[in-house]
Amino acid sequence: MAMEVGRQPAVAGAQVEPPPPAREPGPALAARIRRRYTYSLLGANLAGAVLTFVLGNWVVPFPVEGSSSANITANAIGFAVVMVLGLVAGREMSARVGREAQRWLVEDRAPTPEERHATLVFPLRQTVLEAMLWLAAAVAFVVINSFDSPRLAFQTGLEIVLGGLVTCSITYLLAERISQPAVVRALESEVPEKPTGPAIGCRLLLTWGASSAVPLVAVTLVALSDVNTSRERVGVAVALVAGIGVLTGLATMTISARSLAEPLRGLRTALGRVEAGDLTAAVAVDDAGEVGVLQAGFNRMAAGLRERERLRDLFGRHVGEDVARRALEREDVALGGETRDAAVLFVDVIGSTRLASTRDPAEVVARLNEFFGIVVDCVSLHGGWVNKFEGDAALCVFGAPTPHPDAAGSALASGRALRFRLDGELSGIEAAIGVSAGEVVAGNVGAAERFEYTVIGDPVNEAARLTELAKTTPGKLLASEAALERAGAVERERWKVGRTETLRGRTGPTRIAEPR
Repeated sequence: MAMEVGRQPAVAGAQVEPPPPAREPGPALAARIRRRYTYSLLGANLAGAVLTFVLGNWVVPFPVEGSSSANITANAIGFAVVMVLGLVAGREMSARVGREAQRWLVEDRAPTPEERHATLVFPLRQTVLEAMLWLAAAVAFVVINSFDSPRLAFQTGLEIVLGGLVTCSITYLLAERISQPAVVRALESEVPEKPTGPAIGCRLLLTWGASSAVPLVAVTLVALSDVNTSRERVGVAVALVAGIGVLTGLATMTISARSLAEPLRGLRTALGRVEAGDLTAAVAVDDAGEVGVLQAGFNRMAAGLRERERLRDLFGRHVGEDVARRALEREDVALGGETRDAAVLFVDVIGSTRLASTRDPAEVVARLNEFFGIVVDCVSLHGGWVNKFEGDAALCVFGAPTPHPDAAGSALASGRALRFRLDGELSGIEAAIGVSAGEVVAGNVGAAERFEYTVIGDPVNEAARLTELAKTTPGKLLASEAALERAGAVERERWKVGRTETLRGRTGPTRIAEPR
């Protein structure tokens, strides 16, 4: 089905969307993100610490050579030192990363390109920071335990790495969701054409690491251990590993799924609005990866459709809806025309020169627009279209470019209706109307770079000359006998053929008809 060209009517009873909520001030948004992120970071590290503790005490068998009092004391001192240093260093480095990403929010202004980049990669930078801290802790405990038991050192280091992997996965997924409002504002002024954040594959890899890799590695450690362990202890270990896998998998998969499902749901809703004809639909770009590129692409597509519809509307206003629709339906638009049986109505203002010289230009334009509004309304109502406006005159066509079952009859009826409305609704402006019918050539005339659709032929000239003659006729409305001959019987009865005139520029006489 071809799309309608021109203005779209308002839908009766359509619900008006509520105004958008008030924009949260930048400093308040930055404080809210910082507060939520602090709690999330503590929770992610607590999850990693609990996992490390469970693995070291209840899952993986503990080597006998590592249970000496000296080794236990060394591990306790190392734990205290690592925890204090980790908290101090982590807080300082995390605050620095946060300041770089939120400075523009705190100052409530648009971000610079560097600040925008820092905001977009903030979750990744914080995750890398967490990975460095946990890796440093793993190295420290490997060194502490390597003096008593290399096997215990390797086992302890691997357990800490697994805890760090869970912490990093949760940290990244939560940081990405919490910083989403800041990302939306950062991308309001400029959206990258290519992903600048981690790809979807990276997110899924982190999710896999926390939900699958950690339990599988833990089970492998239990299987490879040569420490004598009872079947009950192995069963407890396997049960704990399964529980860890279920909990971490549920948490990370839930966060990851929501991070993908919510923007896709928004895109689906916006696509539904566009499909229903609402080209104002847009989505907030809240992601720096592939999803964000997809969101930005949708917004560009919607903007392009709005621009195309605006051009289509302007095109329809300039050339008429029928001509515009016909042009858009055809794959190739070329110069040339075709012969059609059509009717032509020509209307011209009487005394326009005097009107322009005695009235203010703005008033003249306003009156002419009022006049042409009546012309367009009457002609469109009877199935015709205004081919062109020529100063204070208009050329109206019936039967081209689309066929009309009674082109001549509609042109005559439109002339009578136009005469009635001009006399009753428009004061201070007089107009003459001429109607003719016959074969015309309708098509695109001009050059390949610039052309217009118009009609050429004797009926056009005859209608123009009848309009000149109508200016001196009391009724100000004349038609040719040729128009009456082609009109339907009902419309013909409303006209009478009278005198014969030789119109200017024509060699033969023309029998003229007037309304009864």
